[in-house]
Amino acid sequence: RKKMIVNFSVENFSSIKTKQNLSFEAGKNTHLEKYYVTKVKTQKKSPEKILKIALIYGANASGKTNILRALDFLRNLVLNPLEKKTDELNFNPFLFDKHTPNKNTQFCIEFIQNEIKYHYEVELNRQAIVKENLIYYNPNRSMIFSRTTDIDGQFTEIHFGSKIKVIKAFEKVLEANTLWNNTVLGGYLKTNIEIKELRAVTDWFKNYLYGMISPNDKLREFVFDLYEKGIIKKQNILQIIKQADFNISNVLIGKKKLINYIDERNNYTYNNVNELIEYIIDDNNELFIKDLKFIHKINNNDYELPFELESQGTQRFFGLAGLLSLLLTKKVSIPIDELEASLHPDLFEYFLLSFLINAKYSQVIATTHNREILNSRDIIRDDTIWITNKNKESATELYSLADFDTSVLRKDTNRLNAYKSGKLGGVPNLGDYYLNLE
Repeated sequence: RKKMIVNFSVENFSSIKTKQNLSFEAGKNTHLEKYYVTKVKTQKKSPEKILKIALIYGANASGKTNILRALDFLRNLVLNPLEKKTDELNFNPFLFDKHTPNKNTQFCIEFIQNEIKYHYEVELNRQAIVKENLIYYNPNRSMIFSRTTDIDGQFTEIHFGSKIKVIKAFEKVLEANTLWNNTVLGGYLKTNIEIKELRAVTDWFKNYLYGMISPNDKLREFVFDLYEKGIIKKQNILQIIKQADFNISNVLIGKKKLINYIDERNNYTYNNVNELIEYIIDDNNELFIKDLKFIHKINNNDYELPFELESQGTQRFFGLAGLLSLLLTKKVSIPIDELEASLHPDLFEYFLLSFLINAKYSQVIATTHNREILNSRDIIRDDTIWITNKNKESATELYSLADFDTSVLRKDTNRLNAYKSGKLGGVPNLGDYYLNLE
């Protein structure tokens, strides 16, 4: 069944002060539409044209990552509800202002799940979810639920729309289990009841929208976990790696038993503690680490090399090959911070083009500093290139190349030169190279 992100907006979160919107709605431009745009049938008369990718550029500390963090925060807000009323939500509003620290933070996301379009809004502070609304178009705009919070009484009130059939007893149980610092969706996940509209939405957050991948994340373990669960296949990862010219003929994925360890009430110590970051304990209480080796064929001879001895680029691309395999064989959306980390520009381009040519309903939201891809209009669309820029208030502003008129960007304008020259914003304002140090 078809599912995608349509729009995401956030206000008063980290470096983001005023409402900023990241849109996947394709513009009227048909440039590279075959590769960048998926036509999704919904309850509307004509299919919605949704973009498969958003690349976010900007100077360091301009707020690129905060766009991804905001989306990740919303996902966790739904899927990992707090257990106690006294627990505080872990985020910061915009702090470079006298008023915003005391104002609420707002999130809004539009998405398609099972060919139905949903509109979900949350307003909150560190202590509580203040307001929450879920609307769908089936076929006309209808409210699924509206939630308000009695701040003084720390009590949640939920009102379902007239078209939503919910057993009265279920309403009371859900209301009781939705703490004032939980979303209604999070409260539903903690409650043994069935409301098909809420199940559809929580399934979208769980199965379509993945958590953010940061440069410091250990993609090896992430891919290993996907492989062990049968979500991705080794032969697909290997095919991607082979086509990227790493001279790797095979990948060996297994586990290695650790002999030299001490068990002190499940606190394990090993002579190489870094190897214990990801470990497995089997039914016999024996300790294993995940073991990964690459086979290189040199002059018709096979040479085995542990993952740890491979270059940073090879290690990184193995992880991205796993992600690409997931993106091409499943319907998922993956936010990736600094996609180009440890990658040659040609590999960066290979990853993007392989995704765009082969993916159908998956989406990639990635921050990057790779500017080379902007040099060719043959492989980019303006509405997929986004820029974050800090304004005079040191707040993040988000906009796409499609927002510029022809006085700044014409069809024949070189996007790379325009970006490097500062015409599009999103570049650091550097000082003099000469330093007077004491």
